[in-house]
Amino acid sequence: MQLRLLISVISTFSLFGNEVYALWPIPRTLQTGTSFVKLSPDFGITVNVNNPPQDLLDAVSRTKAYIQTDKLQRLTVGRGANDSSAIRSAPMLAELRVSLNSGSTVRPIADESVRPLAQRVEGYSLTVPSNGSAAVLTANSTLGLFRGLTTFQQLWYDLSGVTYSYQVPVVISNDTPAFPYRGFMLDTARNFFPVDDIKRTFDAMSLVKINTFHWHIVDSHSFPLQVDQFPEVSQQGAYSSDEVYTPVDIQDIVSYAGERGIDVLVEIDTPGHTAAIASSHPEHIACNQASPWGNFANEPPAGQLRLASAATTQFIASLISSVAKTLPSTLFSTGGDEINSNCYAKDAQTQSDLSASGRTLEQALNVFTQATHKSLTDLGKSPVVWEEMVLSHNVTLPASTVVLVWISSANAASVARKGFKLVHAPSDYFYLDCGAGEWIGNTVGATSWCDPFKSWQKAYTFDPYANIPSSQRSLVLGGQQLLWTEQSSPENLDSIVWPRAATSAEVFWTGATLPDGTPRNGNTALPRLHDIRYRMVNRGIEAIALQPHWCALRPGACNS
Repeated sequence: MQLRLLISVISTFSLFGNEVYALWPIPRTLQTGTSFVKLSPDFGITVNVNNPPQDLLDAVSRTKAYIQTDKLQRLTVGRGANDSSAIRSAPMLAELRVSLNSGSTVRPIADESVRPLAQRVEGYSLTVPSNGSAAVLTANSTLGLFRGLTTFQQLWYDLSGVTYSYQVPVVISNDTPAFPYRGFMLDTARNFFPVDDIKRTFDAMSLVKINTFHWHIVDSHSFPLQVDQFPEVSQQGAYSSDEVYTPVDIQDIVSYAGERGIDVLVEIDTPGHTAAIASSHPEHIACNQASPWGNFANEPPAGQLRLASAATTQFIASLISSVAKTLPSTLFSTGGDEINSNCYAKDAQTQSDLSASGRTLEQALNVFTQATHKSLTDLGKSPVVWEEMVLSHNVTLPASTVVLVWISSANAASVARKGFKLVHAPSDYFYLDCGAGEWIGNTVGATSWCDPFKSWQKAYTFDPYANIPSSQRSLVLGGQQLLWTEQSSPENLDSIVWPRAATSAEVFWTGATLPDGTPRNGNTALPRLHDIRYRMVNRGIEAIALQPHWCALRPGACNS
């Protein structure tokens, strides 16, 4: 009797076999079966939550719409035609029941999405029976329910108008992310991206459980951010009056993101990367448009804030505060990368300010940084900085500061040794713009500084704990992929980002091991990444192909 029971269990459930649901990111716990179930024409999602917030109800409506319209056929030879007999005899699933666990606080998804990282609750449990009885989704927060809904969406395929799932029963128990921060950064200053492009990016991010949009909104090239208290900065610093983000746009973007489980982390990079401010406030910018630019900046145009000036320090602290107070996120980035010391050495005003104060440049930078960060901590926000502020400069930073490691993945260990929380954003793994050749003119045959192209395979091998001792691993918050846009615009946004950016979503949600305990590996990842890419395309996201369609239909056939 016990042997027959054991055989029955094994035939009903498989622990992440070779052919598994194309879920991305793969849940940290997952059991699947071998049966089929199809959705009833009257399928509904029942929300058993007291006074459910509107954004949860909206998420449920979107989930039903996606399931009805994705129409994704299985990526197999015949596109699922061999499933037809099993589908005809399969039981019908009529309902998904959604509820919060007892004792959970009911908050809007948007509110949960911007809670401090340590307090953010994203886990969920999901079961889909094989006998047609109701599927069940539970969580401890509405944000967790939202994450579970995105997983549920990925279970379904279409054959001749019938929506079905082919590996039930499904049991996912307390699928929680390995890391709280899973991000994507977009630079909207070098080239402008309309609001609709950003929203479409959020749709793709939420599908793969990316929860942070790092918005590098301004830079030396343009200042498209309208600030009510400083209207002149964007009026004169944006490319045009049509290429700006108004306060209404910002709130629209933040709201759209929050409803999709995404926190918007805005960056106003200082003191470098600020030449665009010279159009309205030349008194605050050193070496504006200085030539040759290579002596004064890492890329044209040259120009950075006169950090030794008390007036400049007050100006930028007020500007940052004016923006930060309008945003719900607890994080705000002040940048701090690529400060050019030669610029300040050649700037007479800066040298005069240093002489008058009796400070060195590093001491002035410390005063400047403490002022800008105080404008954030006074609002209850934590500053975010690039790694140079910790590794290259001697400045005092609040204990809550989050450090973005970008120059090299090898530098993360040095940041951790200094006791700072960190986010992996290394150019050697996660820079999506690398490999397109040098964008500076008159450079025939030159390559980009961060060549080669960062393939999804490279990103997928990333180890967040490399060279970081166990005693410091709690400092690692997660990671993000980044798109600097010297050679990107709305025309190639989707294709350069997706599906590559989804790789880090799994690295930082699933962690180092798959549900069966084996190490995460590219061979089992590729069929699932194909699947999520095709699903994105069906939703209007122009994600680029990873292989010929022939290979996508034959998992493993195009491996070496």
